[in-house]
Amino acid sequence: MHITLRANEKIYINGAVLKPDRKVSLELLNDAVFLLQAHVMLESDATTPMRQLYYIVQLMLMDPHDLAINGTVFEQQSRAMAAVYKDQGILEGLAKVSALVGRKRHFEALKLIRTLLPLEQELVAPVAALAQAS
Repeated sequence: MHITLRANEKIYINGAVLKPDRKVSLELLNDAVFLLQAHVMLESDATTPMRQLYYIVQLMLMDPHDLAINGTVFEQQSRAMAAVYKDQGILEGLAKVSALVGRKRHFEALKLIRTLLPLEQELVAPVAALAQAS
């Protein structure tokens, strides 16, 4: 797999953070778990349940040493979300995310969660509008 990074663009590979000082191309020759800086969510941006789930899975990917702890938090969060959400698209997505996480396919789970964020936004937008009107 070939990855091109801009100067100072971070990449997280197997728990390590790399930041080149100039544009660079990398070729990953074996199986590696990585996350580009553009897909990293800051803790302060985890403002909705789905964003919090993304952040938890991201931690599982970036810090494999705390996988058991973050796995427990993931299970609690996904169960709570499944109990609250009624939208079939979100519920099906959560089931798929859980299956991917169970198979340690965290990167694929993050990709799937990114597709669910607009669905969640549609659901919470009316509630947010009511809260602002009050």
